[in-house]
Amino acid sequence: MNHMQGRFLRCAVTLALLLPFSSTLARADKWIEPTAEELKMTSQPQVPGAAAVYLYREETTDDKLHFFSIYVRLKVLTDKGKEFGNVELSYANQKDGGGYTVNDISGRTIHPDGTVIPFTGKAFEKLIEKSQTTKYMAKVFSLPSVEVGSILEYRYTLRYDDHWFMAPQWYIQSELFTRKAHYKWEPTSEQLVSSDDRGQVSNSIAWTPILPKGAEVKLTNLPGSDQRVFEVNVQDVPPAPDEELMPPISSLTYRVLFYYSPYRSNAEFWKEEGKHWSKLQDKFIGPGRGVNDAVKQLVATSDTPDQKLRKIYAAVMELENTDFTHEHSAAEEKSQGLKEIHNTDDILARKRGESDQLALLFVAMARAAGFKAYAMTVTNRDRHIFLPSYFSLSQFDDTIALVNVDGKELTFDPGSRYCPYGHMAWKHTMVGGMRQADSGAVIAYTQGEPYTSSQVQRIADLKIDESGSVTGTVKMTFVGVPALRWRQIALRGDSTALEHDLRTRVEELLPSGMEVKVSSISKVADYEQPLVAEFTVKGNIGSSTGKRLLLPANVFQINSKPTFSHEKREVAVAFDYPYDNKDAIRIVFPATFAVESLPTNESYQYLKSSAYAFKTESTPTSVTIRRELAVADVLFAPAEYPALRSYYGKFETKDQENVVLKAANSSDKPKSSGN
Repeated sequence: MNHMQGRFLRCAVTLALLLPFSSTLARADKWIEPTAEELKMTSQPQVPGAAAVYLYREETTDDKLHFFSIYVRLKVLTDKGKEFGNVELSYANQKDGGGYTVNDISGRTIHPDGTVIPFTGKAFEKLIEKSQTTKYMAKVFSLPSVEVGSILEYRYTLRYDDHWFMAPQWYIQSELFTRKAHYKWEPTSEQLVSSDDRGQVSNSIAWTPILPKGAEVKLTNLPGSDQRVFEVNVQDVPPAPDEELMPPISSLTYRVLFYYSPYRSNAEFWKEEGKHWSKLQDKFIGPGRGVNDAVKQLVATSDTPDQKLRKIYAAVMELENTDFTHEHSAAEEKSQGLKEIHNTDDILARKRGESDQLALLFVAMARAAGFKAYAMTVTNRDRHIFLPSYFSLSQFDDTIALVNVDGKELTFDPGSRYCPYGHMAWKHTMVGGMRQADSGAVIAYTQGEPYTSSQVQRIADLKIDESGSVTGTVKMTFVGVPALRWRQIALRGDSTALEHDLRTRVEELLPSGMEVKVSSISKVADYEQPLVAEFTVKGNIGSSTGKRLLLPANVFQINSKPTFSHEKREVAVAFDYPYDNKDAIRIVFPATFAVESLPTNESYQYLKSSAYAFKTESTPTSVTIRRELAVADVLFAPAEYPALRSYYGKFETKDQENVVLKAANSSDKPKSSGN
């Protein structure tokens, strides 16, 4: 379902859904001539080692001419910075209107000696991504003769339809340091009327500013007219944080989000828009005759509430989710006698639908079975964080379902193909959204899931010879989120692609050069059961030092890199989801060897958020290593980072310890165990 709000017809406006390229939107009639300092500069003191910096960025939005204009000046400081000479200008086109065109591209390269090389080539168009409602495109071109020390300049316009007005979104912070930037918007003074069935009149403008210290949105009313001008000037803006395991970066950077709105307050917006949204959901949900008849055949009056819901959930899960398969063309649907989609009866008749449509079908079928069921629209935690102060339903990405069972409200995610009953895809946990209520809709938040819901179990059973070569098997069992990820990968490809991806993953884990073959993959479509993959492996895992063999204690961790490489932290740490991972490795060795030393047993804990355990044991001809890491919390404030990093450093060092085997006929007496 399309939740985009703030779209008006001409007297019509739409919110910008652009994900701007790291350039800025701008317009310049003339190039800015470089200063002697800019030509000679080789670094930016605030960001030592930076590949490039923005000397100047400008974005202007012209409501009268219906376009954004963009101007960028960038200094290349290293070889890596030369990549910024390959420019990709992103834009989006929607099927229901609001299309864009990129025009008037021009550019030039200026060498450190002042030589100017104009851009005379052509940009070509590239499809980045396509959904049911939107095509994400890019104009791509390369500036000429880019070298270290060059100043790169380019400008272009992003044009939209004359019948639409656009409230801009200014993303102030990018991956590069910005010396200066200027943003300007002259909104229309015409009366605007919404393009939906309500015909709301709006001439009000609101904005959500998240700006660096000292910067502000300046509003000027031009004398003798009703024209307003919004401007922001910034300088010395640091690059956006680039750290491991961050929350969505788009939700952390400096920005100003404008929108046309008929509402005067936050509470008024969410109340009225929520009421309208809920009404539209109910109109689509029904349930209609088709859904009611199907549910009567599906459930029995003697079924418990849980049995009824499980049957309904399984029935929806059996339908084709077109977000994971392919888009069906209008011609294809016409040939099948299918009409436009208006309600859940149409989805049921087609036996397929988009993720949101299937979620609403589940709500409809639950209602038909006598349950109080509601739709909830939520953000995708992998993309952004819900911001209630931003008056836009465009923040919401997906639909989930809420069902009241015996006085307790349960959450379901039937739009996430292969998501187990009663669980959610991790991207929908601990997020904000808007849910239906008995009197319209209210802002709400989803809960997380326990760490026991997502598990990966890895078992290696290996036999090693005197040279350090091993043969054996690896078995990997996935539960919860890890299983869901692999199953959805399988949906987008085929069994061959799944085997390739799983084999590659095991190869990445094991010592370099190991030969890995897939023996079996089971329970791919049985989403209520663990997904199991089995492999045969062969290769060398040990290194010989005279009469000794050094073996990695945990063959699954040998290629691991430190989780946290930065000493300091600016933003919170955000893991995707809680989990409990377990490794078990048994290595059988020849009787001509004996254990000289084993890593000691250790356990570490970080508050009540995470626990690690490492255990070893041995027999005269084998060693067994067991390792478990449980992570119960996923968000950690920057103040917690030093202790968290220290905790990870301890067990990641432990993971790299070795088992030492020694020739049994050595005069030194071997130890049977390191514990």
